[in-house]
Amino acid sequence: MPPLSIIGFEGKTAPPDVLERIAAGRVAGVVLFARNLGSPVEVAQLVRELVAATPPGDPPLIVSVDQEGGRVQRLRAPLTVWPPMARLGAIDDEALTEAVGRALGAELSLFGFNVDYAPVCDVATNAANPVIGDRAFAATALGVARHATAFLRGLEAAGVRGCAKHFPGHGDTATDSHLALPLVERSMESVREVELLPFRAAIAAGVGMIMTAHIVLPALDARPATMSRAWLCDVLRGELQYAGVIVSDDLDMKAVADHFSVEEVVRDALAAGVDAFLLCRDPERQRADGAHVHRDVLARLAVALVGLALPDAITSVEWKSGRYSSGAPRPIGFAMVLPNEVRVVLERAGSLTTGITASMPLSGVWRAGTMVT
Repeated sequence: MPPLSIIGFEGKTAPPDVLERIAAGRVAGVVLFARNLGSPVEVAQLVRELVAATPPGDPPLIVSVDQEGGRVQRLRAPLTVWPPMARLGAIDDEALTEAVGRALGAELSLFGFNVDYAPVCDVATNAANPVIGDRAFAATALGVARHATAFLRGLEAAGVRGCAKHFPGHGDTATDSHLALPLVERSMESVREVELLPFRAAIAAGVGMIMTAHIVLPALDARPATMSRAWLCDVLRGELQYAGVIVSDDLDMKAVADHFSVEEVVRDALAAGVDAFLLCRDPERQRADGAHVHRDVLARLAVALVGLALPDAITSVEWKSGRYSSGAPRPIGFAMVLPNEVRVVLERAGSLTTGITASMPLSGVWRAGTMVT
């Protein structure tokens, strides 16, 4: 049984060992970072090579990225540079937020990405938070819930699966979980009223993936949420009635890597209800997770990705809000035409909006939510 790891790697081409692991069915997917993403042509070539290595009949390879907007966006110029989501929350126009999600998703979809680790469902309640800040839509739970679900609707309408993060809520931390294990001293009453509200809304909106946070909220459990059955089984699966995929945040982050072996994290997280694991850097940790997997999670993963059409798919699929189809692989290169209202908000938000150079071949133009090929 292959491990359900979503792995990162170095470089702008796929290393042979990564392609071998994909071909052998030993990984669920890949996550790409700025270190992997060169020119638009290089990105398209990389994604096609990764997808082509997937064994026939397996679930779609997860080709994922953190494309939130603001400081967390791996694809940048000459593609669109998106504003931080706090600016959209401040403008407070849900239709506009949905349009931005749809445009961002359309751009990702053209390259073959099928999962975006967005929207951020954390509530920016702590001004000293070093890792969330303007990544959050708002400082109120209702504001985050409204705009996170609007963004999610747009993203998924473009054919990209969204992932609500970071459950049960990273907004009130004073420590960056990339560097240490944050402790959040909040009552369960407060957590239910604030932190959990955006996740309730995302679940009601049909989100298919939720990412865990490597944080400790001792009001419920002294263990990190990623490894906590109380948080993931009792609260997320039970109280919130979530039935989709639970993916861990990166296991290479010091919040867990400095305190637990990868075997401990994977074993306890699987027992708690985690389905898939992000391992973004350390090859040894990627290999170590292989012996610790449940047999029912591939089915849940396949359900979460059903209907996502990759650029070289030969079939039409029905998925959530519309019908998506693609025929022969598209030529590398495309042009983006953003809806006027999206262009206006990007300009108002002080974000740079750029397009692919005119010399590149056209394979598709996106206008107001419609892909024309």
